[in-house]
Amino acid sequence: MGVKVTRVLMLVGSLACVGPAHAQPGGAPPLSEAEVVAEPVPPQVVASAVAAVGKLGDEVVLGRYQAAVERMNPEWKERYAKRVGGMAELERRLEGVAAQMVQQGVSMLSFKPQGKPITYQVAPGRKVTRENGREVVQLVYTKWMILVPTVTKFRIMQEGNPKPLVIESTGYQVAISDKGKSDWTFIDGAGLKVSDLRSLFV
Repeated sequence: MGVKVTRVLMLVGSLACVGPAHAQPGGAPPLSEAEVVAEPVPPQVVASAVAAVGKLGDEVVLGRYQAAVERMNPEWKERYAKRVGGMAELERRLEGVAAQMVQQGVSMLSFKPQGKPITYQVAPGRKVTRENGREVVQLVYTKWMILVPTVTKFRIMQEGNPKPLVIESTGYQVAISDKGKSDWTFIDGAGLKVSDLRSLFV
């Protein structure tokens, strides 16, 4: 049954990596401070990402899976669509999630953030500032990427057993936003590889 639930999560998912603040994913050497400037992480940024994941979870629990499609990270959505045969096919699959869950006797009871998020800064870009009347060009991170742990509760009706089985599944959502904004998009952590994230953010 765990396999079935994982497959459902991956479908809903499709619902990004440097190390915390300074390091790069997969143990790659960190960029030096002279190359990329990483700023302190404001607590309100993390709180905003967690709240956005919670809002997304509320929508999905209510069966509004279109919200998962709309809030999927656009770069990831485009790449994932290519894997499954195009955007139309991706949307068709996601629209069928509710029906698949019903067929499998699975219903989602809750989907909530739970645990300590991990914050990353990604997507280096140029920033021009003025110091002592001179223009100074710095290489800075332009996006926040926050891994938000989640706990999802499912109710499963098993054939021949009138008593439903309630299980919990732990996972995470990758919340991504341009700095200075709170426009979060998401990648579900189910089945996600470090190489997937590294290829999104050089």
